[in-house]
Amino acid sequence: MDGSAAARVEEAFRLVYAEAFAEPPYNETADDVATTFRRFRSQTRKSTFRAALARAEGGEPVGMAYGYPLGPDTGWWDQLTDPVSDDMRREDGHRTFGLMELAVRGPWRRQGVARRLYEALVDGIEAERVLLNVHPDSKAASAAYRAWGYCKIGEARPWEGADLHDVMLLGLR
Repeated sequence: MDGSAAARVEEAFRLVYAEAFAEPPYNETADDVATTFRRFRSQTRKSTFRAALARAEGGEPVGMAYGYPLGPDTGWWDQLTDPVSDDMRREDGHRTFGLMELAVRGPWRRQGVARRLYEALVDGIEAERVLLNVHPDSKAASAAYRAWGYCKIGEARPWEGADLHDVMLLGLR
């Protein structure tokens, strides 16, 4: 779905996010969720925003994923603890798709939902690569990304006060 469609079902995204990220190692609070969804509203206004939402047969939200291509002025590369080359950090609004969030609620994990969401999200994008941050203590997520072909390229604190996250990259071409 595009940004306007995702904005219309924000509460479904919020439900999945709040439940999944309340768990360790994230331990996000209601204030953290509110901050994320203020940012979500801004992100959905980007013309290049993409999202996927999984629902159970009865319509209950079970998983979500969203992101968008990184613009030339992205701060993503500035968060790394060790700088990368100028070529690695070069962005033009098309080169790198930033996977902002991917989450599945507990009862629906280990059923391939995350993989299907991910595939739906990146299917047809024209980016050369996909970039994401993952908490290193989120063992299942880290293992999934590695299995999908991602490589760790560094570490970052994605926002002020955040734990150190692994920065992972997947080349698509």
